[in-house]
Amino acid sequence: MHAARPIDDDERMLRFMFVGDSQTIGSAGEHTWRHRFWQHLRRCAGPYAVVGPRETLYDKSADAPTSLAYADPDFPRRHLAGWGEGWLHMAPVVADAVRACGPDVLLVNLGLIDLGFYTNAEQTAANMRRFVAEARSANPAVRIAALPVIPNIRAESDAPFAAEVAHFNTLLAKAVADLSVPGSPLLLASVPESYDIHHDTYDGTHPNASGEHKLASAFAQALHQGWGIGGPYRSPAAV
Repeated sequence: MHAARPIDDDERMLRFMFVGDSQTIGSAGEHTWRHRFWQHLRRCAGPYAVVGPRETLYDKSADAPTSLAYADPDFPRRHLAGWGEGWLHMAPVVADAVRACGPDVLLVNLGLIDLGFYTNAEQTAANMRRFVAEARSANPAVRIAALPVIPNIRAESDAPFAAEVAHFNTLLAKAVADLSVPGSPLLLASVPESYDIHHDTYDGTHPNASGEHKLASAFAQALHQGWGIGGPYRSPAAV
């Protein structure tokens, strides 16, 4: 990966946009890991904004993203996330979102839905590369931090699916290394070593409170170590 000059948080306001699937949009009544990351920004980042074309949660009873019933509604709720959406769905819309909302940094958690319902590992990696190209078409200096597909209940019991997840994560790491350039760097976050689907999710896939903190921590640590943004993530007990 090409080295990128660390961003000086005091230079100007940094604009973050969360991009993801059901793990990122969250459902009614949840805090979401977006909220946990926002708390992290408040503690240790310089001037920042959270941007995006959407702000709702998914309402399971309505089977639609129509809820604003966040566990804590008083935070910047903007995002580009959708229940059941993956790299396949976000690649065609990210350029318009970047152009309209002006993010400097995209925090991306995608891939599980693609592999589970739409595309194999190779096709998913191709859509990830298209996503990067589309985002850069709107902002050639955009930075992108991506999280590999994290452990989930299907991979625990479905060996072929688990193999596709592992293969995609390898292809994702290669794409990040191939596509990262000094003017528009890419960064691969690490799956939290302690992430346990039986402890950190409520259904084997979607994060509960402890899982939300671990996903937020994965991005916070990557940005701090890779680009000098913010600081180390502090556990809830330390806050």
